[in-house]
Amino acid sequence: MSTISVVIPAKDEQENIQPLVDEIYTALAEQQNFEIIYIDDGSSDGTFEEVVRLKNEGRSELRVLRHAHSVGQSTAVYSGIKAAKGELIVTQDADGQNDPADIPAMLVKAQQFNTGEHFCIAGYRKNRKDTSWYRFQSRFANKVRASLLGDGTPDTGCGLKVFPKATFLQLPYFDHMHRFIPALICRLQGEIVVAEVHHRDRLAGVSKYNLWNRLWVGIVDMLGVMWLQRRAKHTDIIEQA
Repeated sequence: MSTISVVIPAKDEQENIQPLVDEIYTALAEQQNFEIIYIDDGSSDGTFEEVVRLKNEGRSELRVLRHAHSVGQSTAVYSGIKAAKGELIVTQDADGQNDPADIPAMLVKAQQFNTGEHFCIAGYRKNRKDTSWYRFQSRFANKVRASLLGDGTPDTGCGLKVFPKATFLQLPYFDHMHRFIPALICRLQGEIVVAEVHHRDRLAGVSKYNLWNRLWVGIVDMLGVMWLQRRAKHTDIIEQA
């Protein structure tokens, strides 16, 4: 069975660390080889120290990286995946709204692919625990993105995803690229499999996102991804000496 690396970008999520770690351990109890990598993206609370405490208390699968200052979720994800030991990556939000109990079923879906194939098992929060206004924003943004990028993903903002590390390392890196992972994997002719997952209220703390810091940056990034898609070239090698 492939080694699994659960990659969790976190900023000011100290209160959510232990409950989420406990749930991940429970979810992966039958998985022999796994690690959990937290990336502390310039937190001002005790996020880093809380992960270290749990590791020192016997959670040997835990690892933690610390950015000197906050550089954003995409860079945190990139740092964690580069450092990961696993062949398969599971990305998970740090706020507890993603349910780790969904991970095993997503790993089963990942097993249908052969080594070397590009794919993404993308979580879909069908029944979201957000305000009606937030859900409207998300549905609108997802419909626009799906129609323009054709990524086959109804909920690209869901943090719960599974994909090969080798696939991720072939993707172009840019700030906010974590929101476009399915579209970028499609660009590699990879397959996207949508998996319905649970969505829960945040365990503690407050969200770092709002309409304005997602919408305007998202438009610029989406145009950039469209540019990348149009310039992708693929061919099959039919002869080699």
